[in-house]
Amino acid sequence: MTRQQNREELYILPIKDVVIFPYVIFPIVIEDPHLVEMVNEALIKRQLVGMVTEIPGSGKEGKTYSTGTAASVLKLFHMQDGTTRLLVQGIYRFRITRVLEQQPIIRAAIERIETVEEDPVRVEALRRTIQDLFMKVIEKSPFLPDELANAVMESPDAEKLADLIAANLNIRIEERQALLEEPSLDRRLELVMEYLDRELKVLEITGEIQELVNEEMSRSQREFLLREQLKAIKQELGEDEEEEEDEWEKEIEDLRKQIKKAKMPRDVEEIALKELERMAEMSPAAAEYTISRTYIDWLIALPWSKETRDNMDLENAKKILDEDHYDLTDVKNRILEFLAVRKLKKETKGPILCFAGPPGVGKTSLGKSIARAMGRKFVRFSVGGIRDEAEIRGHRRTYIGALPGRIIQMIKEAGTRNPVFMLDEIDKIGTDFRGDPASALLEALDPEQNKDFVDHYLDVKFDLSKVMFICTANVLYNIPPALLDRMEVIEIPGYITEEKIEIARNYIIPRQIEEHGLKKRSLKFTKKAIEKIITDYTNEAGVRNLEREIANICRKVARRVAEGDKSPVKITEENVAQFLGPPKNFPELAGIKDEIGIATGLAWTPVGGEILFIESTMMKGGKNLVLTGQLGEVMRESAQAALSYLRSNADVYGIDPDFFAKYDIHIHVPSGAVPKDGPSAGVTIATSLLSLLLRRPVRHDVAMTGEISLRGRVLPVGGIKEKVIAARRAGIKTVILPTKNEKDLLEVPEYIRKKLNFVFVDKLDEVFAHALRNGVPRLKQTPVVSPAKKPLAAKT
Repeated sequence: MTRQQNREELYILPIKDVVIFPYVIFPIVIEDPHLVEMVNEALIKRQLVGMVTEIPGSGKEGKTYSTGTAASVLKLFHMQDGTTRLLVQGIYRFRITRVLEQQPIIRAAIERIETVEEDPVRVEALRRTIQDLFMKVIEKSPFLPDELANAVMESPDAEKLADLIAANLNIRIEERQALLEEPSLDRRLELVMEYLDRELKVLEITGEIQELVNEEMSRSQREFLLREQLKAIKQELGEDEEEEEDEWEKEIEDLRKQIKKAKMPRDVEEIALKELERMAEMSPAAAEYTISRTYIDWLIALPWSKETRDNMDLENAKKILDEDHYDLTDVKNRILEFLAVRKLKKETKGPILCFAGPPGVGKTSLGKSIARAMGRKFVRFSVGGIRDEAEIRGHRRTYIGALPGRIIQMIKEAGTRNPVFMLDEIDKIGTDFRGDPASALLEALDPEQNKDFVDHYLDVKFDLSKVMFICTANVLYNIPPALLDRMEVIEIPGYITEEKIEIARNYIIPRQIEEHGLKKRSLKFTKKAIEKIITDYTNEAGVRNLEREIANICRKVARRVAEGDKSPVKITEENVAQFLGPPKNFPELAGIKDEIGIATGLAWTPVGGEILFIESTMMKGGKNLVLTGQLGEVMRESAQAALSYLRSNADVYGIDPDFFAKYDIHIHVPSGAVPKDGPSAGVTIATSLLSLLLRRPVRHDVAMTGEISLRGRVLPVGGIKEKVIAARRAGIKTVILPTKNEKDLLEVPEYIRKKLNFVFVDKLDEVFAHALRNGVPRLKQTPVVSPAKKPLAAKT
């Protein structure tokens, strides 16, 4: 018998291996993000959620019972492992009458089920009997808390009592569900009493079995003591101890010999022997025995005195470095300098270097080459994403499953105390409540402190001063200042096109031909083809994508050879598209004619230099400066400075002083989807504006770069090497640079310098004189420096 109330709707939360009862608080774990969102909303809006249990054995279909409990969400916790934990309290029983929605969350129409009490006297008798039975169960069960006994004895409500006991009793899911679905309180209490009686009998039998087990264990302990006494009696009688020595004693003696052989520092050896003596007094079956044995094994395995001999042949080391990597002169010189000092003075501390540069420029592979050139072992540990300090310094031995940190683990793996140790992606190290790994690295990467590095697990000093630490990073601003201060930073810039061509010809192509099982004569690349692959199919600072595209071509050629066509293949500029498809990139080229309001600038990007067009126009309006093309804050300020300079010097250049009051100025930089920023476009913006206001075209074969001030001074900028090479590649003939950047041209290859004219300027009027077709009045004349009149190489 049930009484139906008005129909309601609930969101349904399927749960596994648990049945929620009214009045009882339960913890629940969920992972589905849709369910998490639904429960979170229910918590905020104080709505009830329908809890229904999945039928055991239903498999992936996840079928549920139709009867469940409407519950209130009390608390919600988001855990570190990605799951969400809830604390819910059952409110009332319900039955699903119709499913309204199935995906992504079940929503159903439900009807409440109210409990019916048929015989109040019988119910009271059953309640008292159940309370007595439950007290007996609690006395014999080690899993039920005493607080539960108080709650049961103090409960005068038979319905709440039945639900409370059903929620805590060790019964099957089907039996719990039967109790939930039973509307009659009389029948529900009878079922609870039946389950309690069965549980009491099981506990009684379990207790008898446990007594037998304890009796057997006592007998085993007695035999162990008797054996120990027998051993002592035999020693008193003078019997040969060697014959009686068991495997355990041999193990202790072997460990003692290994400790002596490991050549540990004296203080460490004393600690190891003391731990060994402590272990010898334990039973091998004890948990502490395994912990001590593992600790001693780690001490023995570390290379306390083993080290490889450095290769002091500087010529051979230089040869190896040149074999593996193109250019990177600064890095190679630093390694050769270290070897030179090591050759003159044996006892030197290992350097702590940091290679900073964009992805794909060879930072990690460079570490392997350094180890090969020096004749040292190489180990690598990526610290990117690490958030736990214990990953660096280890766990203390009090924790179960404790191990040393990754630094000590890598030293053990290397087998020497002076390896080349690479800490990869150090700029991506994290931090959270478990500690700060970056701070833990301070001691290891400090030449003054790492001689006495202490791992939490070992708890003894280990000398890291012989280790050559090399860190890699893409950016430096993410590295904590204290950590960055301990490292010698060597910046590795992105490769220019010419460098990539040489890398491809000398390194990538031979390697890919070999890896794809081809012969050198079966595949050839022309220089123009390589350049086309670089400019039209890759857009990167390094050479990873270049290697992928070359591997793509090699695979297609390998397929031809495998199918029987063994004729040689030559990759040229014309047939690259047959292997790689249509071009993916479209690099900018210089204009073909002089135009008003369009000036050519030079920009630096992580993947090399580019030319940049600055376009200006004006329309009737007044006092508005419109900037478009995804310009950053610094570039916007440069545009404002250029306009202010021209307005303040309008009389000098013959501009209408009131032009800004009558017209709006619009400055646009094409490639609007690409963010742009930096001060180096200042001279280009000023030239574009003056060309617009004077109606004089800008020379299309002139490119420029430089920051400007409100007084018209041209200030130095960075990335000159990449910008000059980009100008040459785009067909530019004259490059205007700040005078203070003249020294930076030494980094540009000489053959490129000879093909360009350079103009060095200090004032904006000098820029205008060389950039505008008919020139403008200027304060002083700056001659054009051309290869024919004054070779730059000769001057420098």
